[in-house]
Amino acid sequence: MTEFLTRSALLLGDEAMERMQALRVAVIGLGGVGCAAAEALCRAGVGHLLLVDHDTVDITNLNRQIFYTHRHVGMNKVDVAAERLRDINPEAEIAALSCFYLPESSAAVFDFAPDCVVDAIDTVTAKLHLAVSCQERGVRLLMALGTGNRLDPSLLRVGDIAETSGSGCPLARVMRKELKRRGVLHQKVVYSTEVARKVLASSENGRHSPGSISFVPPVAGYLLAAELVRDVLAESRLE
Repeated sequence: MTEFLTRSALLLGDEAMERMQALRVAVIGLGGVGCAAAEALCRAGVGHLLLVDHDTVDITNLNRQIFYTHRHVGMNKVDVAAERLRDINPEAEIAALSCFYLPESSAAVFDFAPDCVVDAIDTVTAKLHLAVSCQERGVRLLMALGTGNRLDPSLLRVGDIAETSGSGCPLARVMRKELKRRGVLHQKVVYSTEVARKVLASSENGRHSPGSISFVPPVAGYLLAAELVRDVLAESRLE
């Protein structure tokens, strides 16, 4: 076992750490949520990680996306992320896929043979396709819902998609309806019960990016990582 994981082994035990080292996880979306989830999984000892994102680092990412600094602006997110995680655990397999998750690119994700997938994607169509694809293949999926325009990380919750009813999250409402239409009746999600705040800035066309803060999206990512590890260990009767 890699020496830096000795404290984790004191908590989980050697057998659980061996399970973590064998685990294959794809993290799709390397924004505020995905960065935190990927790093937490790497530091927990997950031995095989696939990082998926199409984007380059923008200066506006730096307020919440923990992998990136000013020197990374303009670089591919997956390259920056992979370098950081390899520096944390040089013995891990860290694969990088620079693309949108779309139906036509999904095969590359599943060619990695993930045991689990973390969905930190923003777009509804991609989230729906991923959920259906994971259900068809029997791959465990943990999904993040909206974290933008929120200020209170203590109002983040983990539950089934059905439990998001009444949360006031517009993304949750759409996902409940569309997942049910596609036959995905149960899906574990991280969601917020906080009413989304209004953006204070205005724009010419009335459209704007959601507001964000340094401590809400990463907490959602850590919750995703925690649930994934606990679920896998419970399933293996190692928790």
